[in-house]
Amino acid sequence: MNRSVIADTGPLVALFDRGDAFHAWAKDCLGRVMEPLLTSEAVLGEVFFLLSALPGSRAAFAQFWAEGALRVALDAQAHRDSLVGLLRKYADTPMSLADATVVRLCEFNRQAVVWALDRHFRIYRQLGRKTIPLLDWPRE
Repeated sequence: MNRSVIADTGPLVALFDRGDAFHAWAKDCLGRVMEPLLTSEAVLGEVFFLLSALPGSRAAFAQFWAEGALRVALDAQAHRDSLVGLLRKYADTPMSLADATVVRLCEFNRQAVVWALDRHFRIYRQLGRKTIPLLDWPRE
């Protein structure tokens, strides 16, 4: 795939947690995308937290990041007003900060697709009204 891919928390956790129901799907997707994946510090924080009970998986994820497979491509402070606006707009969803950063990344990487498991990405809109292009959704 020649488009940039913005990684959300779910697929990254699935990729490094062999017991995750979406592990095989995540591995298959990763094999078809260009690296580095774009992400945010909020997403990294969620992934490290969710993998905390799996020290080997957490270490493997840290190595994945250290090798440059993930690139933090958003300065939350610089985008604070837009992020707060998204959090207010989707307060009833409720939108996490990580989700808001992924939506914001879409807004200035318009050719990118989002790699997510969170169904809220079918509801969220970028730039007010545009749907968010998603990488393959897993078979359910």
